[in-house]
Parts: sequence; structure tokens; C-alpha cells
Amino acid sequence: MTGRITATPEQAAAHPEWMSDAGDMAWDIHIHKQVAYHVGYGASKFFRTLNAFEMFWHAEGMKTAYDGWLTCNGETYRIRPETCYGYADKNWGGDFTSPWVWLSSNDLISTRTGQRLTNSVFEVGGGNPKVFGLALGRKLLGQFYYEGRDYEFNFSKFWTGSRTFFDCTETDTHLKWHVVQTTFRAKMEVDITCRKEDMILIQYESPDGYKRHTRLWNGGTGSGTVKLYEKKHGRWVLLDEVTAGHVGCEYGVY
Repeated sequence: MTGRITATPEQAAAHPEWMSDAGDMAWDIHIHKQVAYHVGYGASKFFRTLNAFEMFWHAEGMKTAYDGWLTCNGETYRIRPETCYGYADKNWGGDFTSPWVWLSSNDLISTRTGQRLTNSVFEVGGGNPKVFGLALGRKLLGQFYYEGRDYEFNFSKFWTGSRTFFDCTETDTHLKWHVVQTTFRAKMEVDITCRKEDMILIQYESPDGYKRHTRLWNGGTGSGTVKLYEKKHGRWVLLDEVTAGHVGCEYGVY
């Protein structure tokens, strides 16, 4: 992926519809998508053709290695696979969900062994999905790819017994996420915090021309814990408690 974009102060002032600061950025980056999260039939060709969901989501690069360089306003950054904790996904459809919740990280260390998990990544995303204009309520999709084993929490796969509880709060200085997801087989508990001074307010315009999200927080320096359980003999058994760094995180409501 190679490119460059430039906006002078005069251009930024003359084009508020760009929703852009003035600046200059160039990049030359190799992308290696290592672990994907396929959300299931909800993003299949059949439902895409019907335009069934208000917002579609696919994370082909839930864990992605980037290698290259990026220059922003004259300062050059070297991007290395072992330190970038990369991610890549895409959203498309008619509007953005509200509330909007997203968390993901592959900077994970096991508290059970003290070792870095080199083949793991977790992700949570969603809010209030709509199908054919009908709101389904507060629901999230989630997956913990734990050292090669998949633990998925997907409300559309009803036969798995997937359930979700989440609470997101904004203080004067921080954003906080608490998510609990369960299936008949597994449970994931996620607690993440990110400083607001390290985040930005994303500027998104819907395809119909409206800008509904005005406080959609986005950051990449969240931290916290993820607990993964399996059900054995009718009770939850803790597989691992993982400390997460460089957590990509979003939250917004309109």
C-alpha cells in the first residue's frame, strides 16, 4: 500500500466537507494479514445482495503484520511487524451503528505463564445492529483467537447460545469498556481503559450525507485484561487471564 495525501491550511479551510486538518502524509507499507474474523452468514453474498443489514463488518486482518515506513508532517516512522500490533478491517452499508463499540489487540501476555502470546488476538465489535430496518438491540460480535484455538461469540449463530453484556463509560479523563460474552462452551470477560488525551474524535459521514456521530472516540493505546473461560462439568474454568496493550478501541453514541 503506497500513497500520499496533502492538504494546505487554505484548502482545509475552504473545504469543510473534507473534515480534514491541514498536513502532509506519505506511506509505503507491506501488509500481511495473519488472522481473520469472519462474522458469518450476516456478511454473506446473499445478505449483501439484499442489503439486509444497515452496517456490514469484516475483519480480514484481525491480526496483521505491517512492514515499511510512514512520514507525517515531515517526521518519518519505521513500521516493523514485531512492534506494530497491526489490524485491518472494513465497514460498509447505509449507516453507522449507535452505540458503536470496538476493541481489538494482539499485544497479549499470559498471566498464567508470563509469556507473550505470539499466535493470539481478540476482538469485540458492534452495538445495535439493524436488519431490514429493525433494531436487534444491544449486541456485539466477538472472538478470541487464543494460540490457534477459536472462541467465537456471535449472536447470529444462535445455536451456540451466544449472549453479551456490555457497559461503556466516559469520564473526564478516560473511556472504559466492560464486556462479558458467553456461549454454551466459553466465556470472555474484557475490561479495557484508554486515556482520552491519547484518542481522537473520528469524523465519519454516512452514505446519505448525514454526520450523525459527533463524539465517536478512537484510540490505539488502550490497556486492560481479557479473561477466557471454558465450561467443564457445568462450571466455568479459567483458561487464562491475559494483559492486553495497544488495544484499538472505539466508542460513540448518537
